[in-house]
Amino acid sequence: PSILNDLIIKKITTPNYNFHVFYYAWYGNPVVNGKYLHWNHRILPKWNAANVSLFNVRHQPPDDIGSTFFPKLGLYSSKAVDIINNHMKQIRNANIGVLALSWYPPGTHDDEGEDMDDLVTNILDHAQLFQLKVCFHIEPFKGRDEKTMRKNIKYIIDKYGSHPAFYRMLHKKSGQHLPIFYVYDSYLIDVKQWKRLLHPRYGGNSTDNISVRGTQYDAIFIGLIVERNHLYSLRDGGFDGYYTYFGSDGFSFGSSLSNWMFLAGQQSELQMFFIPSVAPGYNDEKVRPWNNINTKSRLDGKYYENAFSNAYKSLAEVVSITSFNEWHEGTQIEEAVPNRNNSNFRYLDYSPHDSSYYLAITRKWIDLFSKRK
Repeated sequence: PSILNDLIIKKITTPNYNFHVFYYAWYGNPVVNGKYLHWNHRILPKWNAANVSLFNVRHQPPDDIGSTFFPKLGLYSSKAVDIINNHMKQIRNANIGVLALSWYPPGTHDDEGEDMDDLVTNILDHAQLFQLKVCFHIEPFKGRDEKTMRKNIKYIIDKYGSHPAFYRMLHKKSGQHLPIFYVYDSYLIDVKQWKRLLHPRYGGNSTDNISVRGTQYDAIFIGLIVERNHLYSLRDGGFDGYYTYFGSDGFSFGSSLSNWMFLAGQQSELQMFFIPSVAPGYNDEKVRPWNNINTKSRLDGKYYENAFSNAYKSLAEVVSITSFNEWHEGTQIEEAVPNRNNSNFRYLDYSPHDSSYYLAITRKWIDLFSKRK
């Protein structure tokens, strides 16, 4: 049966490349990496905590991990080939077409991880086996500004742009198929700086002109909308679209489902396009125990269905999914299982449904979108 399923996946159906799932390749374990990475996430202080040192405590895998859920694949390493292959199969089964890969430049990483750029080729190779594509979700790496953004856009396109799984999307204004970059926390860079990178020939003279527009490094840039005014700063900065990312309804202006019709209605005037981010729930209490105000129960799948329904009503052509495997924030649709090894904490799971329940909901909604013409 599994062979038959693989044949059906690969030959009979085609994934929907208008659905992009945020994917994280930052996990590690002692067998592959020599130590745990991310599974032992530290407990984070409040945004305005007076005594940060009180929070300098880490979770202790394997029974105590930085997640309220527990992965079916165990505490895996993102480097392991069998894990990458399994992930691609899960994503393909959900009919998602594109992974939006969380990315830091070579030699840099987030506070919990290590350099992961050497994994990208492996991820591209395995994505190709399942007809999947990969785009890049640019994280707020140290020293990120318009110049280092250009340097890294050039690096990504030069190094990975010729791979058949490197995603290029139709840019309606130009009629070209261009790479797409999601830019997390784009508001951290000033509008004037974004203009230099994203406006045609902005900068006054040729030596100061670092614009990618009209060059071989041109792309579709999607900025994060947290507050309402970000719509206009993203437009002024030269972005092509905006996404909402956060999985907690009401946490931000952008992530509030009640604002999605408004955000969709701004596309024509702003000459940008809206990419809502749907999530199955939100729970980061194992890494931010003080943040339960933003916890969103999965409601047996109803929370996820409601997000998809709002995205559908907004007539969004492209939808992002938060997330495949951001386990710390409890937004994952990756397969999860009960784990009762830790007597001090009962992990959440997808009961009474099986481990692939949220992949199945994803597929159902993608099929609904696909039928709409």
